[in-house]
Amino acid sequence: MADDLSDFIAASGAPAGRPLQGLTVLLVEDSRFACEAMRLMCQRSGARLRRADCLRSARRHLQAYRPTVAIVDLGLPDGSGLELIRDIAAMCPRVPALLGTSGECGAEGAARAAGADGFLAKPVESLAAFQRTVLAALPASAGIARASREPEDRIAPDPLALRDDLARAAELLGRASDAATLDYVAQFLSGLARSARDAPLQAAAEALARDGLTGLRSRAPVNRVSTLVRDRLTASARF
Repeated sequence: MADDLSDFIAASGAPAGRPLQGLTVLLVEDSRFACEAMRLMCQRSGARLRRADCLRSARRHLQAYRPTVAIVDLGLPDGSGLELIRDIAAMCPRVPALLGTSGECGAEGAARAAGADGFLAKPVESLAAFQRTVLAALPASAGIARASREPEDRIAPDPLALRDDLARAAELLGRASDAATLDYVAQFLSGLARSARDAPLQAAAEALARDGLTGLRSRAPVNRVSTLVRDRLTASARF
């Protein structure tokens, strides 16, 4: 089964403010908080959203159907999103629009080098920027009408999605005994904190990542991150 770009074009008469009407987006993203933001973006733009939370799940999706747009986070629990971007870019027929997403410095260049047509820098909060980036990545020859006016509203994901991500991080930290898991938790929390505008947690997660790069793991960065995560879970439980 495939979502054909021509079907999208044929159905296009997209109402104002919903320039992605009829389009299908595959989002490969492990953060529920980031997924909730993207779900709202797609909903308000008229697009359908399918989600995969890891490389393995994404590949199962791609075996069953071809989306119009694939958005791939670069940091995933079972590997690098760059690997998946390279694979999707080599598909025949190719997914019409392929985007990378990350909050890491230098990630856009890496995503484009792997074959991405565009890039969404985290946190993705602006509906206008989201629509503009997706439309720009679609083939110019498709003749898809661009939005006549850009929405100004910003997206605010449900705080419950943030709590789910924090709970997942707490679980991983509670049983993390290997460097690979701690490295993953550090990058996951760094991106989550950036999206949530949580500077203290972001700084602690980045310190944990730097600690891993030294090859000499110490408990202090792990304990600091664990404490901050627990504090935020406790605070969110009051509401």
